[in-house]
Amino acid sequence: MTEEFDLAALLAERGAERYELHARHLNHQLPRVLRTIGFDKVYERAEGAHFWDAEGNDYLDMLAGFAVMGLGRHHPVVRKALHDVLDASLADLTRFDCPPLPGLLAERLLSYSPHLDRVFFGNSGTEAVETALKFARCATGRPRVLYCSHAFHGLTTGSLSVNGEDGFRDGFAPLLPDTAVPLGDLDALARELKRGDVAALIVEPIQGKGVHEAPPGYLRAAQELLHRHKALLIADEVQTGLGRTGTFYAFQHEDGVEPDLVCVAKALSGGYVPVGATLGKDWIFQKVYSSMDRVQVHSASFGANAQAMAAGLAVLSVMENEEIVANAAAVGERLKSRLAELVDRYELLADVRGRGLMIGIEFGRPTSLKLRSRWTMLQAARKGLFAQMVVVPLLQRHRILTQVSGDHLEVIKLIPPLIIDTSDADRFVDAFTEVMDDAHHGGGLLWDFGKNLVRQAVANR
Repeated sequence: MTEEFDLAALLAERGAERYELHARHLNHQLPRVLRTIGFDKVYERAEGAHFWDAEGNDYLDMLAGFAVMGLGRHHPVVRKALHDVLDASLADLTRFDCPPLPGLLAERLLSYSPHLDRVFFGNSGTEAVETALKFARCATGRPRVLYCSHAFHGLTTGSLSVNGEDGFRDGFAPLLPDTAVPLGDLDALARELKRGDVAALIVEPIQGKGVHEAPPGYLRAAQELLHRHKALLIADEVQTGLGRTGTFYAFQHEDGVEPDLVCVAKALSGGYVPVGATLGKDWIFQKVYSSMDRVQVHSASFGANAQAMAAGLAVLSVMENEEIVANAAAVGERLKSRLAELVDRYELLADVRGRGLMIGIEFGRPTSLKLRSRWTMLQAARKGLFAQMVVVPLLQRHRILTQVSGDHLEVIKLIPPLIIDTSDADRFVDAFTEVMDDAHHGGGLLWDFGKNLVRQAVANR
């Protein structure tokens, strides 16, 4: 007789091996990096915007699983929806029927962008981008897609072709025939469009890498330029969508912007079942699915599965009933304004920017001799080390999880769950203030840690 599978017993027996299992069987660099920077924590449970370790210590999550946990962890409405869909024993993924949940979720999603007509469901943000790239090429009959410098749109081959960071692209060439233009540079966009081979421009309304917002008026002007040259505007809202920036979509901060294709994912999952969605205009879908023999010309094996659709419907219900978008706008404004007040107080703090609960904190070269010499030492070893120096004590001393916004960037990005409240925001600002005081006025431990990071950076060259 086969022994019954017992997940709780397995975790109790083998859970302590987590870092060794990763080192042996998965990405061996991950545990090495985590141990180097002191992030090799063991979290026992999580709820909302908080984690707890085995000793019962509370940690504030200002990362949200790279924006996946828009509603925090284990929201009861999403949990119930998943229990309900599993208990329903639906005939899921037959591939020869039209189940109701995908249609219902598409209907709800499209209600937030009434200029769009249809949805394709995949399994991730990078799949949503891949879909948009394919649909744009098919609809226009053109091969080239433009993207913005420093963009991030995913890591599969197509989305990697529109990734603006060489560190991700190195070693994977040749990629697709795509071209970078600077974010906000309409002249560069116009020059590329004159060549007549551009299918689309894909753009993040606020770039995740560095938290750089498209300049006012850029998206609408770019849209007009693209349409004049019969090309499309693709808005990548994988990270910025579903309320992250204080509106449902980030492109909605600018009047008159109506992208031809919109990519969403991350928070739509409720943190449980991976999902990606590409929303688009009817005529684009008509071009792709142009006849009955092209009915499966673009599909995904697990796309539109019942669990993902149920999670997505539950997420949208919670967002409306609990006024999640308004909370992101209000708490985000408090967090940003309190942080902005510190710019004049600390010479190492250069800028605070962003919208809603997507905030970038940038550090810069100080003016005083003592701090400038320390800053120069770090920059000579590796750009981005000071930001990492701040992230580490935020976790180790204040139990707040954050991230550096990109490789070789002196920027910390805050993308917490959209459910955080003012006490969470104040907890972060108070902790950040203590870390900055230490860096400017005491700083022994902080700068000693910086020296250790320098040694690691030199050893890894």
